[in-house]
Amino acid sequence: MAAEVISGTEIAKQVRAEVAKDVATLKSKHNLVPGLAVVLVGDDPASAVYVRNKGRACEEAGIYSETFNLPAETLEVELVDLVKKLNADPKFHGILVQLPLPKHINEKLVIYTIDPNKDVDGLHPFNLGRLVAGEPIFVPCTPAGVQEILMRTGRDPAGKHVVVCGRSNIVGKPVAMLLVQKMAGANATVSICHTGTSDLGSITRQADILIAAAGQAEFITADMVKAGAVVIDVGMNRVEDASRKSGYRLTGDVDYGPVSEIASAITPVPGGVGPMTIAMLLKNTLASAQRSVDAGS
Repeated sequence: MAAEVISGTEIAKQVRAEVAKDVATLKSKHNLVPGLAVVLVGDDPASAVYVRNKGRACEEAGIYSETFNLPAETLEVELVDLVKKLNADPKFHGILVQLPLPKHINEKLVIYTIDPNKDVDGLHPFNLGRLVAGEPIFVPCTPAGVQEILMRTGRDPAGKHVVVCGRSNIVGKPVAMLLVQKMAGANATVSICHTGTSDLGSITRQADILIAAAGQAEFITADMVKAGAVVIDVGMNRVEDASRKSGYRLTGDVDYGPVSEIASAITPVPGGVGPMTIAMLLKNTLASAQRSVDAGS
């Protein structure tokens, strides 16, 4: 029996509608518009598309958004200076620097420069540390989106064995830390594996919920998945495809067709976790603006 296809697009619409409602309330009660600054360095096509989508989503939700487009040859010190200015600008409650950055710029240095109270991507070490401690200010957007998908489809991870395949600071590590916490929407037993794990399939086949975030196209095959598992595919990979006008197609980290015949539920690519990442960015920006009201009261 084919797996249920979980539409992240539809769940994201619900989240964005809720955010828009709360943004309207914030405006009417406190005359405050949440603001998001997005910094894009260079002309990477995929990054440009992501940034446009984020801007459109902000506009629909009533969030003020401004994109700062910088040339690829921008010096590291110039980018750091811009981030510092945005830290000090009260109209922005969130700052997002689109990754990846050009190779001559130290990504860690730039991320560390962002004010943790405006770090709506949740990537600053301060915020990652708060997440590990079970007291997050901002949960990184993609892990938060994964959690929302599970909860809003009635697949509470509590008591389940969640296997995360991937160890990045953006997805793998934080989603594992999030779902292991003793709190609502978590309380799972979590294992982390990766491309360097010996006999990887013996680990992934234990998963009640398998989160694929290894960054390799169709890396998770059917023989690596337990029958009836819930599969959340975080991957987004471009694969050459001469039959497409673009010359490529998008695919996840999961070999979708065969795995969908074994899993009980699966997220597609595109249309799965991706839309949730943007929805949670809006939610984090709203939360930051709400905290600024509380801090001033």
